[in-house]
Amino acid sequence: MPDVAVVTDTTHYLPAELVAERGVHEVSLYVNDGDRQRREADICDLDAFYDDLRGSSSLPTTSQPSIGDFLAVYEPLAQQGRAIVSIHISGAISGTVEAARQAAAQLEQATIEVIDSRVACGALGLVVLAAGAAAANGDDVQAVAQRAREAAQATRLWFAVDTLEYLRRGGRIGSAQAWLGGALKIKPILTLDGEITPIERVRTSGRAFERMVDYMRSRRDDGADGWVVQHIQAPDVVDRLLDIGRELFGSEPVFVSEIGPVIGAHVGPGLVGVGGLPTALLR
Repeated sequence: MPDVAVVTDTTHYLPAELVAERGVHEVSLYVNDGDRQRREADICDLDAFYDDLRGSSSLPTTSQPSIGDFLAVYEPLAQQGRAIVSIHISGAISGTVEAARQAAAQLEQATIEVIDSRVACGALGLVVLAAGAAAANGDDVQAVAQRAREAAQATRLWFAVDTLEYLRRGGRIGSAQAWLGGALKIKPILTLDGEITPIERVRTSGRAFERMVDYMRSRRDDGADGWVVQHIQAPDVVDRLLDIGRELFGSEPVFVSEIGPVIGAHVGPGLVGVGGLPTALLR
């Protein structure tokens, strides 16, 4: 068992088997729909969730874990004598990392490094995997935290969404606010650098796909050979991206996964994302 435990939240959307294999510990965010609150980790039927989202006149809201949720994960690890590196979704779009800091402050005898990744989804997943690799190598807490910070700096993730409407209604639109109005009829390409950041606007799904391929090619040319694909109810598009990605990189992706309810409620079905980082950070 590594001396350093890696903790994250559920907005990475790594495949469950990869989380288990790397020994990563999770704290779940919440989805609130009417009077019902559910842990994101407990929502397994994503098709049903997104079908409901499409047909709903009001979006579900989302909320961060409580301090108690973090303590429930931190305390057993601290009792085992393990240091903790806790890596979370960007603090500009969620209070999750602040709740983690407050929980860490309550465990004065524990060594806990809390990191605001400034990203989410697949980018957060890659940062977590990089930290997990350093921990598995036996690195100390400072070195594991440094690996996470280096990975966060080196990771890029772009995503194309069908519409800005979900981001507008959910209040998470960030600087893409300037694209509202007629922009709802185009296909925005965005990234997350602290907050949701607009990259470019295209007019068709076909052009959005071409740009995703261009971004994968740019990652390859930059030496970021560890690539990922994520989506929301877009398996056919993902299959096409995977075929091209295998040809570009000459390797399998680090992972492929579907984005879950907390982020999905804010971006809507139809999203496709690509990104990556140098695999040296994952060793």
